[in-house]
Amino acid sequence: MIRSRGSRTRRILVKREVVEALLVAARNVHPKEVLLLLRGRKLKDGALLLEEIIVPPLAIYGYSFSGFNPYLLPLDLSILGVAHSHPSGNPRPSVQDLNVGRGRVMVIIASPYASDKDVHVYLPSGEEVGYEVC
Repeated sequence: MIRSRGSRTRRILVKREVVEALLVAARNVHPKEVLLLLRGRKLKDGALLLEEIIVPPLAIYGYSFSGFNPYLLPLDLSILGVAHSHPSGNPRPSVQDLNVGRGRVMVIIASPYASDKDVHVYLPSGEEVGYEVC
């Protein structure tokens, strides 16, 4: 859950297809890191729904890093965050992750990329938050 202004709580919902696509992408690029953008929308009740993944143009996948040029992206307010893999299996965001994170959420897919238990959602502050698969 995410705490917003006041005492209202927002939920994070992730479509099953997005979770599966994140796991497949991470497995396909392993042992390098994969980097993807998360597209979605805010629902009337304040929940964030992650509906699609986008491969950034000219993304770079390395053995201990990944990146893309944000100036190559069109202005798209439906991009809610970034997802990337951690081939080491450590699901915690690094200082670098927190410093370059974009958007409202950051998703880390940790090796072995076997199930939704390997998908972790964080706020820009680095706080891990739960999510619902829908």
